[in-house]
Amino acid sequence: MPKSEDKVFCCDICGRGFSEKARLKQHVRIHTEEKQYTCEICSKSFLEKGNLKIHVRSHTGEKPYSCDVCGVSFSQKSGLNTHKRLHTGEKPYSCVVCGKSYTTKQNLTIHIRSHSGEKPYSCDVCGMSFADMAFMKKHIRTHTGEKPYSCGVCGMSFALLSTMKNHVRTHTGEKPYTCDVCGTSFTQRKTMKKHIRTHTGEKPYSCVICGKLYTTKENLTIHTRSHTGEKPYACDVCGKSFTQTRTMQQHIRTHTGDKPYNCEVCGKFYNTKEYLTIHIQSHTEAEPYSCEICSKSFIESGKLAKHMQSHIVDKPYNCEVCATFFMQKSSLTSHMKMHTGEKPYSCEICSKSFSKSGKLTKHMQSHTGDKPYDCEVCATSFTQKSSLNRHMKMHTGEKPYSCKVCGKSFWEKNKLNKHIETHTEENLNAY
Repeated sequence: MPKSEDKVFCCDICGRGFSEKARLKQHVRIHTEEKQYTCEICSKSFLEKGNLKIHVRSHTGEKPYSCDVCGVSFSQKSGLNTHKRLHTGEKPYSCVVCGKSYTTKQNLTIHIRSHSGEKPYSCDVCGMSFADMAFMKKHIRTHTGEKPYSCGVCGMSFALLSTMKNHVRTHTGEKPYTCDVCGTSFTQRKTMKKHIRTHTGEKPYSCVICGKLYTTKENLTIHTRSHTGEKPYACDVCGKSFTQTRTMQQHIRTHTGDKPYNCEVCGKFYNTKEYLTIHIQSHTEAEPYSCEICSKSFIESGKLAKHMQSHIVDKPYNCEVCATFFMQKSSLTSHMKMHTGEKPYSCEICSKSFSKSGKLTKHMQSHTGDKPYDCEVCATSFTQKSSLNRHMKMHTGEKPYSCKVCGKSFWEKNKLNKHIETHTEENLNAY
């Protein structure tokens, strides 16, 4: 394939280079010859009759070239030929720099610019440059506000055709992209690709500051803000800033009192979808996370992960301060924060800091007022399941904590500890 520096034939009018003299001659006609073939519908003119014929199909919708494999039709034969490569897997155009292959010469040309840094298309409004003219056209719509693609069902308009197609699927329910592993279907290909990483464990996005890995670029961007301190989303009521739009929206509900998520079983409302999900499990008693070794089940994946450590004998990571051993390096890292006093997880509402993300999650419930765990006997609500479990012992009469001195039983461990203090040396002599 000719390299860009081999384009020795240059146009005297616009300076564009060509590798063959014949192509230069064909190009020069754009500047010198009259476009004698005019479209009767939109008045656009063309140098050649064949080009006019192809253009007219954009008005008539005629697509005479059909794929023998899937039946998709095209207005030009070249479009059909390119499409067929999707079925054959043929990628005849290869990058001489990195070897990556493409189905079309145009896509290869755009890719090569990622190596050269060339961005020949510039926005007249803000000066931003692009490697691909299509990207520039999409960008220009952010200035003009143009939304040329409309939904035929609800009339909603979109700047991008792809966005409109994805939107239409919310009406039709179509989910054309299916996971080969578990069969879950998705409306968008990119959403399916993200999902597949939950099976493969792939985390292709790495933080350049701390090296932490993420499955999506969006999660990496949010994480990076924990290093930079950037909080681009501000509350219109109090001005407080946030790293994510989702967190800001949850915060705004502390002003409005809005609880948009309601339980269909008991009608109770919640501030966040996560708290509603936890609450629903109190009706179903579902514990979807099961230990493969002893079959014990848990409501939360984090509690299952913590439980799994009880089966592991080998704990290669030890704390140099207190000599405690851990199965995972991440557990040791989390433990070390107890010694260093580091609290990297901060509440965006009151700025209180925590050493573990789980403790921050529990703390957030103090702001939202959500108590997703309900007692079925007296209807008292709790923020944590452990608190509900302790409370239930009052109803069942269960007292699992017994004093080894006098045999008296208690339903809470801290009550047993207080009781043990009553056994002074003098009292012990009485037993």
